[in-house]
Amino acid sequence: MRAHLLASGLAGPVATTRERSLARYRWFVARDPRVLMGLEPESDWCFKELLRLMGRRCGVSADPAHTSGHDVIDPDRTLEALGAFAERVATAAATGAPVLIGTGHPHRLLGFYAGLAAGLSAMGCAVLTPAQGRSIDITTRFGVRTYNLDYVRGVAMVREPGACATANEPGAHTHSPLPLRTALAAAGDGDGPLPSLVIGDHGWLCGAGQLGFEAIGLADSDDPAPFVAEAEGRVSVVVPLDDTVRSDYYRPLTRYVLNRACLSR
Repeated sequence: MRAHLLASGLAGPVATTRERSLARYRWFVARDPRVLMGLEPESDWCFKELLRLMGRRCGVSADPAHTSGHDVIDPDRTLEALGAFAERVATAAATGAPVLIGTGHPHRLLGFYAGLAAGLSAMGCAVLTPAQGRSIDITTRFGVRTYNLDYVRGVAMVREPGACATANEPGAHTHSPLPLRTALAAAGDGDGPLPSLVIGDHGWLCGAGQLGFEAIGLADSDDPAPFVAEAEGRVSVVVPLDDTVRSDYYRPLTRYVLNRACLSR
């Protein structure tokens, strides 16, 4: 797995640029909602503290004078986090816990999460789909846009109204926690049980942790909010990796997690 992480660009030198990461770290320190992903940090993080945290959690350079080039994610940190991630999945499977799975990166990560959904479902876990088809207004850089909450193979995402589930149109990219909040509100109103575990990224991960639900997921080195949520105890596990490589490169990660969680079929 370590060799695959490096060969695929999931870890090691990644496509994420240092310039982009540093800019987003500064936005986070300024509490820009574009990068908070639904998290309300408990601490007043300064830039240097956040940079040191990202160095510890991801392996990126903690030197503020390093301002250009590409980020480097430590594959050993990724492997360690994948192991902890698999332990949480195994616990959910062993207890038959209801699980909510969602992604703001469906173009890349749908297959990874769908494999987990199938494995958990086979073990008797309810993979929840509350608020199917519900409309959600999300603020984007293009203004407020309306999306519909949809589930594909047990994985929640948002789509533009009228979009169909096809290989070329798997869903929209979003950092917003509103889809997660919409799903949880519907579950609380009787559209299925509330989840014991939320698996996801971006707003699904941070939004769930902020609301007190156990959450695990994936995050890139330019997304500090999940790692802050983990450091502050709101999120259980965050796996550092590049979240923009080819979708098929994540399939070995699914197999790795299912094998470690003893859910392989």
